[in-house]
Amino acid sequence: MPDILIADDHPLFRDALQRAVLAALPQAQVRSADSVHGLYTLIEQYPDADLLLLDLHMPGARGYSALAHIRGQYPGLPIIVVSGHEEAQVARRALAHGAAAYIPKSTAGEEIVHAIRAVLDGDVWLPPQLVGGRTELKPDEADIAARVAALTPQQFRVLTMIAEGLLNKQIAWELGVSEATVKAHMTAIMRKLGVNNRTQVALAASQLAIEPGAMQPLPEDEDGE
Repeated sequence: MPDILIADDHPLFRDALQRAVLAALPQAQVRSADSVHGLYTLIEQYPDADLLLLDLHMPGARGYSALAHIRGQYPGLPIIVVSGHEEAQVARRALAHGAAAYIPKSTAGEEIVHAIRAVLDGDVWLPPQLVGGRTELKPDEADIAARVAALTPQQFRVLTMIAEGLLNKQIAWELGVSEATVKAHMTAIMRKLGVNNRTQVALAASQLAIEPGAMQPLPEDEDGE
């Protein structure tokens, strides 16, 4: 009995995806999350899941960062990216980051069913209007994706919170850990990303945004990190 994971923060579209999954695989067990952090809990519970449908935009997700990290941590898990973006370049970058399919949210239900079946058969799927073009990443983006993939799940959570502008004490509260633990994660993250401070961490993460380089100004933490 296949286990299918869905990660999307919009209840209506999450329900639509579940209906498509059950139309493609009537015996499937469908499990859903509405944030990246909830998704990691699901993956830890079901590490042998057969398929993940992943929204690019939801709490804890920054562009392609969650895709890059999950691809590195769970290389055997096929991932279908779903997104409101209709641009071919966005779709091609998703494939270059390891997605097996890209489904715009305007896609008809029967086409989503077709995409699910194609991916489970080992194929790569794009809607006809997005087929064609290069799927290679720029070297800097490929490098940062590989570095993000090497983070532990907890380090990745800290990375996304840094990119959202949270201070160490806020991250500690969100994760239920001490500030000293957050600082230890920060040190490991900076080492793995090859940077020296929290602003450079956020700049590195911004390379995986839909619009690379877009980043909100970060507040300074109390200790200047």
